[in-house]
Amino acid sequence: PSTKYSECSTRRRSPSEPAAARQVRRITVGHSPDSDDAFMFFALATGRVKVDGPDPGSYEEVHDDIQSLNLRARRGELAMSQISAAAYPSVADRYRITSCGSSMGLNYGPVVVAAAAAAPESLRDARLAVPGEQTTAYLLARLYLPPFQAVSLPFDTVMDAVRSGDVDAAVVIHEGQLTFADFGLHKLLDLGQAWHRDTSLPLPLGINVVRRDLEAAWQHALAAALRRSIEYAHAHPEPALAYARSFARGLDAERSAAFTRLYVNELTLDMGASGVAALRTLFERGNADGLIDHEPPLDVLRV
Repeated sequence: PSTKYSECSTRRRSPSEPAAARQVRRITVGHSPDSDDAFMFFALATGRVKVDGPDPGSYEEVHDDIQSLNLRARRGELAMSQISAAAYPSVADRYRITSCGSSMGLNYGPVVVAAAAAAPESLRDARLAVPGEQTTAYLLARLYLPPFQAVSLPFDTVMDAVRSGDVDAAVVIHEGQLTFADFGLHKLLDLGQAWHRDTSLPLPLGINVVRRDLEAAWQHALAAALRRSIEYAHAHPEPALAYARSFARGLDAERSAAFTRLYVNELTLDMGASGVAALRTLFERGNADGLIDHEPPLDVLRV
């Protein structure tokens, strides 16, 4: 269930003040209810990794679809959150990007599917289901498809909408990238492959951000805890993958593990220079096409 973010006093106690007098701040962190995010946050969610903040804090998670997390970030509700890379320009005044926790496709990404095989050019003026107009998937569709009529739907309903004929095609994210054929649908375009052919860069889909108005020590503590959580999951893959599988919709153990490994890759621990270049290129191209109103400074917190 979603929990509205609130934060207790950030007052520092004096050395003589009893520990019991310290107030515990609520640290609320958001991520999508999908298997790759769950794998990243496994150790934090289960208490195997703690947030080593400068004063007492209680760690709580919000699991919400990525478009909802994008909107919550615009309101500054969460101390740290996964958001769409394409949504960052609208929240850059509130949040910094962390060097860890990104979901980047390496020559793969969201797929455009339809009930019958066709060329992407056939989608001109089509009704295309998208998982939210602030998502990177939507931005990519605008960059690589002819003009279409966007129909925003929850990400886990877009394939049913194609199958029922309510829309002509859909942009599929998360586990649907592996399961669309189970719905009798055909891939028209892999947007990650189109991006890679065009740029030779990884595709920045989701990023992790931390609130600017937190003290620097808390920003670093949250980002460092996420990095340790990812490291723990890599070191203990069996329980981490089992936990991730509990978030996987319609995937068996093998496909859940395969999907998790697609998006928890070498750039997840540290996006590095290639990840920063990919973000910069995404914002430049979105801005050039009038899809993003400005190119934000790339303020990346390294841990």
